[in-house]
Amino acid sequence: MNKIIAFAGSNSRQSINKQLVTYAASLVENSKINILDLNDYELPLFSVDREKEFGHPNNAFGFLEQIKSADGIIVSLAEHNGAYTAVFKNLLDWMSRIEGKTFFGKPMLLMGASDGKRGAKSVLDIAQDRFPRHGADIVDVFSFHLFHKNFSEDKIVNSELDMELKLKVKKFQESFKLVSKTNY
Repeated sequence: MNKIIAFAGSNSRQSINKQLVTYAASLVENSKINILDLNDYELPLFSVDREKEFGHPNNAFGFLEQIKSADGIIVSLAEHNGAYTAVFKNLLDWMSRIEGKTFFGKPMLLMGASDGKRGAKSVLDIAQDRFPRHGADIVDVFSFHLFHKNFSEDKIVNSELDMELKLKVKKFQESFKLVSKTNY
C-alpha cells in the first residue's frame, strides 16, 4: 500500500488550500493518507546566523522525514502577494539546508486554490520552476479558482473542475505503478 502525504502551504486554520488538499487526498485509492498541518511544524524564521548558532530545528527534520517516508506528495499552495506564504517558504528554506533534494524524487500532485479567477497561478508557476530543482517529480498541476463558488460541503461542486481534479489524481496514482515496475 502506498503512503501519501498531503498538506497545504498555509498555516491558516480555515485554509481553503487545506480543504482542497484534503478532498484531493480522499480521491486517492488503496493508499494510506497522512494529512499534515504546517501548524504542527512551527519553525523560527530562517537565517544563516540562527543556523550557525542553533543548527537545524527538529520540526524541519520531522517534516523532511514525512516526505522521505512517503511514496507520493499532494500539496496545495496558498498564494500571498503572488508567491509562497511566509510559513511555507520558511519551511522550505530550513528543509533545503538539511537536504537540497527536499522532495527526494517523489511523485507530486501540485495544486493551488484561490478565491480569485487565476487560481493561485503565480505561486504555481514559481513552484513548477523551483520544485524540480529540489527533487520533486511533478506529475500534474491543478489550479482551482473561485474557491467559495466552486467548493462546498468538503467537495468540488463544479462538475467540470471536479472531473479535471479526478483525472489528475488518477494520473498521480498511475505514477506509482510506473515507479513500482521500475523497482523490480
